[in-house]
Amino acid sequence: MSTFQKLKDLVASAEADAIAFHEKSNKAAGTRLRKAYQEIKVLAQAGRTEVTELKNKES
Repeated sequence: MSTFQKLKDLVASAEADAIAFHEKSNKAAGTRLRKAYQEIKVLAQAGRTEVTELKNKES
């Protein structure tokens, strides 16, 4: 469950950068947003792996 919580926290923290980039055309915020997207991708894959391992362990 900690992977899911980390993912939620990361999405919430990236929201300010998304607003700054899209509404104010802040290029530095765009860089931070791309970094956050990459971290989200890595965490999502880790979460998928975690769920699959738990599912297979129960079978």
